[in-house]
This record gives sequence, structure tokens and C-alpha cells, in this order.
Amino acid sequence: MRLPVKNPGPGPAPPAAVTSKEGELETLVRARYPLIYIVAWEERRVETLLQSVAARRDKRLFVWTCTEGVQALDGDTVTPADPSARDPLQALDFVQNCREAALFLLKDFHPYMDDTRPTASTAVVTRKLRDLARVLKEGHKTLILLAPVLRFPLELEKDITVVNYGLPSLEELDQSLSVVINSVERRSAFRLGVDPETRERVLKAAQGLTQGEAENAFARSLVMTRRLDVDVVVAEKEQLIRRSRILEYYHSPEAFDAVGGLDELKAWLRTRALAFSASARAFGLPEPRGILLMGVQGGGKSLVAKAVASLWQLPLLKLDLGKVFSELVGSSEENMRSALSTAESVAPAILWLDELDKGLAGISSSHRSDAGTSARVFGSFLTWMQEKTSPVFVIATANNVGSLPPEALRKGRFDEIFFVDLPNEAERREIFAIHITKRRRDPELFNLDHLAQAAAGLSGAEIEQAVISGLYDAFEAGRDLTTDDIVRAMHGSIPLSQTMREEIGALRDWARTRARPASRR
Repeated sequence: MRLPVKNPGPGPAPPAAVTSKEGELETLVRARYPLIYIVAWEERRVETLLQSVAARRDKRLFVWTCTEGVQALDGDTVTPADPSARDPLQALDFVQNCREAALFLLKDFHPYMDDTRPTASTAVVTRKLRDLARVLKEGHKTLILLAPVLRFPLELEKDITVVNYGLPSLEELDQSLSVVINSVERRSAFRLGVDPETRERVLKAAQGLTQGEAENAFARSLVMTRRLDVDVVVAEKEQLIRRSRILEYYHSPEAFDAVGGLDELKAWLRTRALAFSASARAFGLPEPRGILLMGVQGGGKSLVAKAVASLWQLPLLKLDLGKVFSELVGSSEENMRSALSTAESVAPAILWLDELDKGLAGISSSHRSDAGTSARVFGSFLTWMQEKTSPVFVIATANNVGSLPPEALRKGRFDEIFFVDLPNEAERREIFAIHITKRRRDPELFNLDHLAQAAAGLSGAEIEQAVISGLYDAFEAGRDLTTDDIVRAMHGSIPLSQTMREEIGALRDWARTRARPASRR
């Protein structure tokens, strides 16, 4: 056992090769911060980082888990220090009694400090940590808690320093890719030639993955295709989104040309198709922040979100506000933070909030109905939209402007607020042509002018349903679809513009001076 280091002094400054996160941790260790809480999924990366810090500070690194007890980590050598100390209090006793200058890494210690379900054991562990904080401050030992979630009792708030250990940088991913390639080339007879352009595209596709997930994706690509395939890496990223349980990853089969009308909106989006490229940054352009699409139901707002992802070739993530809210106190806010963090990790991306007005229903009475949870969650989202620096483009849709709080409409949240009205005659003609073509018919065989005139007051969704209804009638009659089939289908239903005439009129009045029209009228 090493003797304690006496009067170690400030020591040399970290060398230039030290990463910013490693330098931050070493500074905290040198300043004798007693309790450090690292929020990270990747235990191996954190262990490697702490080994470097411990080596430069001439300290040992001890690692505790509830399954293995305490082990000493010296390079690649793992030596049992106290295998019987599997109880959290025994682990803290080991830290207190150890006479060496050392770093102590406790993995997944947060369940023993969970004050949402307090027990007598939780209280003792909390008290023991507070006692240790004073002892560690006076010595040359640092206690480090490592967990993927941040959870500790209020009593430790002034003693614990939190460090968020982010996802790997492009440089770290590049190193992991080299390791995987070298490993494959050593085990096989062929050499993998990777041109710089392919390597860059693969590394950018891997951004947002942990180091382990990225290495798995690289290896999977080489096993499946014997080359580096961007699609295989993207598929791993889709798994990341699915595991979040709040975000949904949408494949975007809708081509931008499948959106009928809305020429003003489409022109605005086409102008920004390259806005997330490096050339746009070099030109001095900021990334666009997002748009709010207000308008009548069935006007094509959701279709636009899907089509933009196809046009910009970016992943489309749908945020379900209903899944954000949880029955556990504090969980809803954590769900929102987690969803936004996940969206940022896979950026550049498009974040789609469909029917925002329904998701935010009850905000005004939140302080009475849910102790303010809805208001806090929405407030955190608005703050993120205002302050975000990551290239996440937000597309929010809403039908009822009256349900949205005024702060959601303030300039700076969205680049533009577009109003999607019922299609005019030219747009209806285009929409009919799109849906007839989608059903494998030639639109030139139909009287599109007559259909467009007969569909006055119909939304895009109602026009699509008229085409489908006409197809059913033609199929039952044993013949092909005709113009008359579609006209009869339209006459057999009452459009939304009649049943909700007052609401649509009020929405148009509001949008006349507050929103930009999505179509040229």
C-alpha cells in the first residue's frame, strides 16, 4: 500500500493533449472537491479518463460495484481490494479508512440515495456521505459517483459537484473507427480501403451514439456489407431514438412534390434546404430555428413536416407530449429534458410536434390541476427553443390558436408562423392530380378543372378521402375510376368548412395580421 502524499502542491498544469472534460475533472481533484457526480452511460470511457487523472496526480484508482465490491484499477490490471464490501455503507467505510491518496469511483450508487422512496438505509447513506465530505476535503481523496441519471437527496446539494460527461466527439469517434478497422484487418485477409469522404459521412452519421454504440455500428456494417455503410450506422441511431420511448423516429417516404399547393411555404423551405451545411456556416448563415404551422384541420401541416425531412435529408423525430407527462413528481420535467437532449445528440435533425395546441391544453390552469407541472414542462421547452445552439429544426403544428399561450408565439421562438388555409382552386386541381397519380391512375384522363370547382371548401385531406371513396364505388361496380365517382363522393359528405364555419372564420381573422400565408391567394 502506498504512503499518503504529503503536501503535493499545485502540481504541473495538464498537458495540451488532455481533453477539456479530463482537464475539468483534474482541476476538481486538484482543488480537493470531495464529492463529484458524473452523469454518463459509458463507464469504460470514464474509467479511462480517471486512470489518466489518477496517474498524473500520483493517486490510485479504486472502483466499487455492488456485485464485485472494491477493486484497484492499475492500467489493465484489476486487483481485488475488498471483494466483501458490496454493501454501500461498507464501500463508504473503505473510502474513509483508506490511507492512500486515491480516487474512489462508485458505480450506480444513486439507488442508495433515492429520496423519492426514502428508507432508513437511504438516510444512513446520506448522512455517511455528508460526514465523508468533510473528511475528504481535508485529505487527498476524492469520491466520484457514476450513474446514467442524476439523482441525489437535497441534503447533499451543497456537497456534490455535478459533471455531465457528454457523447464522444468526432475525434474520439474517429479513433474508435480506426480501432474497429484495425481489428477487422488483423482477423481477416482483406484490407479495407476507406476514402476520406466516406469516412467523414460515416463519422457524422455516428454522432449522437455512445462510443460503444458507434463501435457496434461500425463492426455491424463491416460484417454485413464488408464496407462502411452509412445506412447501417443510421439504423443504430434509430434504435437510440426508439429506446427514448418519448421520441419516435419517422422514415419520410413523402416526397416534397407530394405536397399540393402551399407555394409560399414550400419556397421558404426550399431556400433553406442547405442551411445546415458547412458552406452555410462559412457564408455566415445561422441555422434556422423552426416554424409554427397554424391552420384548418386536414390542410397538410403534418404532411409538410414529413416532406421537409425528405427534402433536407435529415432525420425526423416526433415528440409526443402525451408521453412526456408522468405520474411521478419530477419525472415529466426529466422526460422533456431527456427528449430534447436526445434530439440534440442526433442533430442536425427535425423535431416535429404535431397538434401542439392539444398537447398544451390546460396550461393556464396548470397551477390548480397538476401543481404547475404542465407549465414547467412547457416553460423548459420554450427556454430550450430560445437558447438552443444545436441544429435542431422545430416544426410545430396547431389547429386552435386560442389554446396556445402568448409566449409560444413570440418572435425568437420560431423563424416564421405560417397560416395554412383551405386550398384555392388551382391548389385543389394540383391536389387531385397528386392523389390520382398516387392511386396509379393518369390524372390527364380526369376532368381536373371540374373536380377542382366541385371541391370548393374542401381541405386536402377531404379531397384525398373523396378519391379513395370513389375508388371503392368503382371497385364495387367492377370498372375503373371516373370523374363522376369522385364528384359523387364529394357531394355525399359535408366538409369541415361548413361544420366549423365560425371557428375557421375566427382563425382567418387572427392570421390576417399575425401570420404569414402559406399560399399565394
